[in-house]
Amino acid sequence: MKNVYPLILLLILSLLGACKKAEYTSELFKSKEIYIAFKASTGNNYKYVVATSSWTGYSSATTLTIKDGKVVGRAYISKMLVNNVVKVDKEWIEDAATLGSHTEGAALRNLDDVYEIARKEWLKKRDDADVYFEAKNDGMISSAGYVNKGCQDDCFNGISISAIAKL
Repeated sequence: MKNVYPLILLLILSLLGACKKAEYTSELFKSKEIYIAFKASTGNNYKYVVATSSWTGYSSATTLTIKDGKVVGRAYISKMLVNNVVKVDKEWIEDAATLGSHTEGAALRNLDDVYEIARKEWLKKRDDADVYFEAKNDGMISSAGYVNKGCQDDCFNGISISAIAKL
């Protein structure tokens, strides 16, 4: 009986630790369920836009095209503010044959990958950071990530998705 108490204590501590592994777990789960239904309704054919922005006036948008669950296209545009006028800085399109040929832009991921990275990395509870999650794309993921405490400018680590649409 003596040996049972340390095991029970270990089990309780591991369960408490599991509760602190990720933030927004239930919201992420609900959002993923909505995404799974969307994916089924589109035959796993959709596109989504990853957006970035900076306090300096720089912004970018990467549109990823997914067919049968695989990334088959990527389009990128970046803009910057010059003398209060927004100007296109770079713009390109990759097709299936040229995927990954540019260094700029969002990573070649489908939304299954995005949800998995959000769960494992971006939404982990962190003592040194604030964690954020939003599902403003008809209930699907729109923002997941963290900002280190004390960081002043352009500190978001994660993903911002401005649109998700069927093909």
